[in-house]
Amino acid sequence: MLISVVNRSRVLPEADLRRAVDAVNLQFAQDFEPYWQFGARLWIEGAGAPPPAPLQRLPGRCRDGVIYIDDKPTVAGAEGFHDRRRDDVPFGHVFLDVCLSVVAVSTVALSHEAIELTGDPMNNLLVQGPHPQDGRHLVFHMFELCDAVQCETYERGGVLVSNFVLPGYFTRGDGRGARNDYLGRATHRDELPSFGIAPGGYICFYDGRCEGDKWHPFAPSDDLIARKRLDLKSAAGGRIGRRTR
Repeated sequence: MLISVVNRSRVLPEADLRRAVDAVNLQFAQDFEPYWQFGARLWIEGAGAPPPAPLQRLPGRCRDGVIYIDDKPTVAGAEGFHDRRRDDVPFGHVFLDVCLSVVAVSTVALSHEAIELTGDPMNNLLVQGPHPQDGRHLVFHMFELCDAVQCETYERGGVLVSNFVLPGYFTRGDGRGARNDYLGRATHRDELPSFGIAPGGYICFYDGRCEGDKWHPFAPSDDLIARKRLDLKSAAGGRIGRRTR
């Protein structure tokens, strides 16, 4: 997948954006693709030469996805989200002002949105799994690869990027060893259960048994950082509110 990055910020230097894009590309190649067997390459649209073959596309016409970098949010309060256009070109946003307000790093937000745009470009994938408060009740979880671990970061090329879950995360048995997220595997810690939530993270699921709104964002009630992000996203109509099909 080829993702164009369009810098619409008035304060983010192109050199800083290029370092971030290079780091996310390194993350895809070294960390993400060996586990998931798919990935993406980011390139900055309108800056320098086009990407080398076979990644070349006609700028603005044949790209597989787009991520826009904006200073201020186009939807209130979200640090980033992704969706798809009417012509089915997936797109995402990273909002620099809101990243600062939730103590998020913009490079982490770029990494997060690029990974999730790649994992679910049409914004329509669900995975059956346990209800977070009742493991005997099955619900349908959004196929989100960073939300559950979004406060966990590490460095690639001297740039902070987002942790992400691994295929084992979407299995109903916890298994042995740190198999459910990249940092867990890399550091040999064994903390994140399947369909679990790391501190600062959250999930969203569809529960057909509920009356009224069947989409449910969820984070532990005592996790203030996660609750703040959920409140922002729910009010903004961002990634959570935009899944209506």
